[in-house]
Amino acid sequence: MSKLKVGVIGAGSISELHMGSYKNNPDVVMHAVCDLNEQRARALADKYGFARVYTNIAEMMADTELEAVSICTWNNTHADLAVAALNAGKHVLVEKPLSTTVEEALRVQEAVRRTGKQVQVGYVRRHGANTQMLKQFIDNGDFGEIYYAKASCIRRLGNPGGWFADKSRSGGGPLIDLGVHMIDLCWYLMGRPKVKSVSGNTYYKLGNRANVQNLNFYKAADYDASKNTVEDMANAIVRFENGASLMVDVSFSLHAKENEVSVRLFGEKGGAEIEPEITIVTEKYDTILNVTPQVNSLKLNVTEAFQNQINHFVSCCLNGTTPDSSVDDGVEMMKILCGIYESAEQGKEIYF
Repeated sequence: MSKLKVGVIGAGSISELHMGSYKNNPDVVMHAVCDLNEQRARALADKYGFARVYTNIAEMMADTELEAVSICTWNNTHADLAVAALNAGKHVLVEKPLSTTVEEALRVQEAVRRTGKQVQVGYVRRHGANTQMLKQFIDNGDFGEIYYAKASCIRRLGNPGGWFADKSRSGGGPLIDLGVHMIDLCWYLMGRPKVKSVSGNTYYKLGNRANVQNLNFYKAADYDASKNTVEDMANAIVRFENGASLMVDVSFSLHAKENEVSVRLFGEKGGAEIEPEITIVTEKYDTILNVTPQVNSLKLNVTEAFQNQINHFVSCCLNGTTPDSSVDDGVEMMKILCGIYESAEQGKEIYF
């Protein structure tokens, strides 16, 4: 089997998880990295062994040897870069979210159908070992119908600032940054049911809380305490056509006692928690059992999940198969996210 020549667009912090995973894959050739900051791009090219460095996207897309790219840039550039790469004959792994609007997502979907190339959306939590294990239980009917899910990703102090806090570049705050993972993980494990309606709320009450002292939090490279145009927190209920429902709440800033990540699914025969740790709840001989799987880690191993995600993408590119987190799933997720923002703005439930 021939090896896949890959490139990475964007040399920010998330890009190194892609680069390290590509380097570990024996079917990959580290071909090119592109960033407006040539010094940063060259530093990562040297670190991970990329053969070429670009500072111009058009020049990178004109590279006929390049076969596939990871897009690790600001959210508002994802769709345009994906379309450009597809038009240039490249396969695409795009960091979540696929876009910042439904219209942009549909443009990427059209380009996939027109070019015949692949797009995989970076829903990395799908590729966690515990997610795949739990999905096997669900697919084999051990939980029966999954009719309810509840997910939270609460940061009490965690607005990264920079482009994350600039709605024109990010498309939104914690909902589009954190909520996309929470909603997709539940939706994926629930069997991707068709969405019927969404009802959501967004709040702009606390800002980035730059006044808080004595407690550190992650800050983007371009952090500026004076600039913040995204919501502090969002919550929503998503209703599906099969009668199932999902409740989600996420925040960058909230007067909460502590940070919290929680994902729970409830079915007719049993249930499960996948965050903060994997636990299975079932019933046997009229007795409720809380089951702890014997696995390498009860928590999400982010590095392992990224490696699995990259391995899946490379395999799809080389074998011509459709990625599990396809462009179609990316479009559906943008419909949900944009529907929640629209519901919050209009103060009413949005029907699909």
